[in-house]
Amino acid sequence: MAEHAGSFKPTLGLFDGTMIVAGSMIGSGIFIVSADITRNVGSAGWLVAVWLITGFMTLTAALSYGELSGMFPKAGGQYVYLKEAYNPLMGFLYGWSFFAVIQTATIAAVGVAFSKFLAYLVPELGNNYFLFDAGIIKVYSGQLVSIAIICLLTFINSKGVKEGKFIQTLFTSAKLFALFGLIAFGFLLVRESFWAENWKTGFSAMQDFGQKDTSGQLHPVAWTGISGSALMGAIAAAMVGSIFSSDAWNNVTFIAGEMKNPKRNIGLSLFLGTLIVTIIYVSANLMYLNVLPLNELAFPADDRVAVAAANKIFPSFGTILIAILIMVSTFGCNNGLILAGARVYYTMAKDGLFFKQVGELNKNAVPQVALWIQCIAASIWSLSGKYGQLLDMISFVVVLFYMLTILGIFILRKKRPEAERPYKAFGYPVLPILYIVMGAAFCVLLIIYKPEYTWPGLGIVLLGVPLYYLAISTQKKA
Repeated sequence: MAEHAGSFKPTLGLFDGTMIVAGSMIGSGIFIVSADITRNVGSAGWLVAVWLITGFMTLTAALSYGELSGMFPKAGGQYVYLKEAYNPLMGFLYGWSFFAVIQTATIAAVGVAFSKFLAYLVPELGNNYFLFDAGIIKVYSGQLVSIAIICLLTFINSKGVKEGKFIQTLFTSAKLFALFGLIAFGFLLVRESFWAENWKTGFSAMQDFGQKDTSGQLHPVAWTGISGSALMGAIAAAMVGSIFSSDAWNNVTFIAGEMKNPKRNIGLSLFLGTLIVTIIYVSANLMYLNVLPLNELAFPADDRVAVAAANKIFPSFGTILIAILIMVSTFGCNNGLILAGARVYYTMAKDGLFFKQVGELNKNAVPQVALWIQCIAASIWSLSGKYGQLLDMISFVVVLFYMLTILGIFILRKKRPEAERPYKAFGYPVLPILYIVMGAAFCVLLIIYKPEYTWPGLGIVLLGVPLYYLAISTQKKA
């Protein structure tokens, strides 16, 4: 019979928390999504503005979550905050969406991104290397590489939080150092600078979605000026990529049960981690504007902006350098996602809203069953090949839940004015209200201009309503 630990062991400090925030945020997005953003807004000013707006929203949300993490320093994070501010149904809808798509599809996407860049070194392990037809799906070697990475990291994290912490610290430190180096070299070593030429576009917004050739590669057609409501829609569509690249900052709240002094350290790690990543993301885009002309920034091969930039900085080995950097980045990112995500399902199971065994810890004081159930779901998404479309949908859902959680701060201040708040939301009430307004504008613009990004995601969330009542009725019968 397996030995079980009774409770989580607090073994993670402030530095570990900051590494989990930064490491979970930086995956493959910053190396790719700037191409699509540039095609949507078409100017240096708006490209940087999209990343600054996203960074401001992320920092504001992280500072607001500090208050909630101090009030409820326990495993489950955002699931717990929504349950306490609203009701168990709201918490379950988040937890269900988190398991069904938000966390598991992100883990799949990051795993497949790893295999995509591994193909630069070993082509037989890439996403275009067909293996066999399984009837309902066609299996490519890149999908199996993704599943192998997910299984490996799940196994490591099932051995204890210290093992997961070591992987996270090692890989996050390596990618932060490498990214800062790449940004610096982009200004110091590049032979031809396009900085002045690109900034002539200023804030004159333009769009060019290009045309695909026979190989599927996009090529520019003609830039068209946009303004007014069309510009607002373009900014919202562009921010789908930047928000996806900046997401998962809240993962540290899920592991509060394993943090030393969580009332202080979670809020601080949220702030430090999101600040570091925001600086890196804005700086990386300034580097892209220095290294690449606007057309090459908008239309690099397969949207791989960082590869195009690195080849300008290091002509002889730029592609290999970025491939290795993205492999390091995605490996570390997935470790943070896998480590933190399982704690949400564990807390849901403790509330009787998930399978009972998911709410147990193994002898290493980690939720082993929750880790492996998450692994299975992420592996299925890896095989489906549908994670890309899902991630477009969840930008809407993710921001919606962030808004509801931040609104929860106002609700809890009314409901529980006497509750201990070791840390209060910075800039309350102005900054939290500003985030809610900006988030609402983003969601409304997506509903109007990109409905294909919104309704399917909302459908996944609402599917949780009958599942919640099914779980409640099952709990009553038990």
